[in-house]
Amino acid sequence: MSDYKKMTKVLFLSVILTIILVLLSLFQDQIGQIPLFIIRSILSLVVIFLNRRIFINGLVPVIRGSFNMDTLVSLGAGAAFIYSIVISVINMIYYKGSTEYIGESELYFESCSIILTIVLAGKVLEEITRGKTADAVKDLADMSPKTALLLDNGQEREVPVEEIKAGDLFILKPGMSVPADGIIESGTSAVNEASLTGESMPVDKEPGMTVCASTINMSGFLTCRATNVGADTAFSRIVQMVSDASSGKAAISRTADRICAIFIPFVILLSVICFIIWMVSGMGVSFSIARAVSVLIVSCPCALSLAAPIAIMIGNSVAGRHGILYKTAQAIENTGKTQIVVVDKTGTLTTGNPKITDIISTENDIEHRDLLLSIAYALESKSEHPLAKAICSYAEKRFVKKLETTDFEAIPGKGIKAGLMIAGQKRTVYAGSEAFIGQALVGKDDSEYSNEFSAIIRRLVAEGKTPTLFASESGMLGVIAAADEIKEGSSEAISALHAEDIHVCMVTGDKLANSEAVGAQVGIEPDEVISEVLPDEKAAIVAKLKETGKVAMIGDGVNDAPALTVADAGIAIGAGTDVAVDAADVVLIQDSLITAVDAIRLSRDTLKIIRQNLFWALSYNVIGIPLAAGCFYKAFGWILDPMLCAAAMSLSSLFVITNALRIFSFTTTTAYEPEEQTEESTEDD
Repeated sequence: MSDYKKMTKVLFLSVILTIILVLLSLFQDQIGQIPLFIIRSILSLVVIFLNRRIFINGLVPVIRGSFNMDTLVSLGAGAAFIYSIVISVINMIYYKGSTEYIGESELYFESCSIILTIVLAGKVLEEITRGKTADAVKDLADMSPKTALLLDNGQEREVPVEEIKAGDLFILKPGMSVPADGIIESGTSAVNEASLTGESMPVDKEPGMTVCASTINMSGFLTCRATNVGADTAFSRIVQMVSDASSGKAAISRTADRICAIFIPFVILLSVICFIIWMVSGMGVSFSIARAVSVLIVSCPCALSLAAPIAIMIGNSVAGRHGILYKTAQAIENTGKTQIVVVDKTGTLTTGNPKITDIISTENDIEHRDLLLSIAYALESKSEHPLAKAICSYAEKRFVKKLETTDFEAIPGKGIKAGLMIAGQKRTVYAGSEAFIGQALVGKDDSEYSNEFSAIIRRLVAEGKTPTLFASESGMLGVIAAADEIKEGSSEAISALHAEDIHVCMVTGDKLANSEAVGAQVGIEPDEVISEVLPDEKAAIVAKLKETGKVAMIGDGVNDAPALTVADAGIAIGAGTDVAVDAADVVLIQDSLITAVDAIRLSRDTLKIIRQNLFWALSYNVIGIPLAAGCFYKAFGWILDPMLCAAAMSLSSLFVITNALRIFSFTTTTAYEPEEQTEESTEDD
């Protein structure tokens, strides 16, 4: 039986017995000569037995010199019970007949039971809240498939998912859950990745692309090679991160623990002093004990100890729903304190995949542009450079014919030289930078190059585009420009960060012109753009910024890893490299900067709730302890008896838990829908 079910049963029995005790106390005059205290003491003893875990948890650590919140409850409830027994025995010895017991109205059997019952009710409520987070982790784990369909020597074989190994071939039929991370070897399909990204729209897949465990194959038939299995899959790592962050402690939580460690011995001492003062003042044993017990009960730091852990658990649970993974509880706190955000450009603000934006030939018509594209396709098809891949991809989508090349020569850092058959004639053509083409055309009378194309290139560079020039031995052929596309939601994310009063800085290894152009498109001022920096220089810049405030670094590549590690909060785009993900404190499953804003906002909301809870818990004690001790009794008649103290203590915990539940109402940042853009627009350039 789970702890929650046991606690619920104990709570039910405690409530029933406590109600009986209260009724016996209310109708003691009608009951007559029955030795009422015996019945009440037995019932109270049963309640104590049912709640023995509170006494064990509270008193056993005292032997080792440590204290916890159950210590105060145990001492308070125990003192109330023992005092009531002693007074009842004294009354039995010195008085005849139960109706003559002078101490009857001053017994605290009911108080003892009510205290324990209310405290247990608070623990059950806490367990329910913890259970919600545990259920969220369990629900994540339950998404994992139980079996896999392996392809072994051409034969399909169904095996438990635990038996699949890296390198195995597995088959995905429509509707099947992916059993392991893998690479598609054959087939096309659409895969629902909602379990990872939260996005409901399926993602089209083709050979060479990856699939992740616990996603669902929607339509086609896929054959995949397993790369990561079991606990090494991306999904398993997500589940583990959620679990670790929920069970960990942030610095603010440890602060609350340190307060409790000092506070509890202080309260015990205060309770003893309170008893002595009231005894000396002549208020009697019963009143003095009631005040001491009240101080112990009302001071129970349940709310203080719950203030941070409950909020962190709920905050982490909400984060998981929105594709945000805090690796530790400390990561939540650090992210929430962010004052400065440093963003990488490529792969973070942009897609990281250059797209063709301009095709400009010397004779700017369709025929000459198509010829220029054919020449570019022939030259760049032998290169692995990202810009070359962009040109080839663009040409292939338009079914451009590839010309035959001869005498191909790649000149590192400059460009390409090759022979091409164009219109039946062999011509030497060049592709590369402006300096390389200028050198190739030295001595040639080419006014078009020196005038018109120089202006075009300056314009393209100013727009953040990277031009590749093409020429033959007779002169300029044209220029093809490419640019890294701005990632959807990037400009909205920067605006949202500014709205949160967060300073945003771009640090990138790209050229200044490209970097400033991207910055202008997303809303980052030129003086906040730092370009042409190496990975270790990024880390140094982040370290320098930390002198002025709390810094969060957002990146996705290997070159971002040092800076992610140095930052107060390293945030890795989930679609990035494993190195970046491992170096980060927060992982964003969705490939969107908007989610980074959500991570910061959610962390801030969680910290705000924690501070509110701590303020309430401390304020409650500042007000409650003097009332329980009777400080205002003689002047105003204000006092809290043990039962009211128990109720106040539990209500304080209830407030903390209820306040933390408000985190569930967190809403994500809304990005505006970007305007539709197509590659066909380049034809009009």
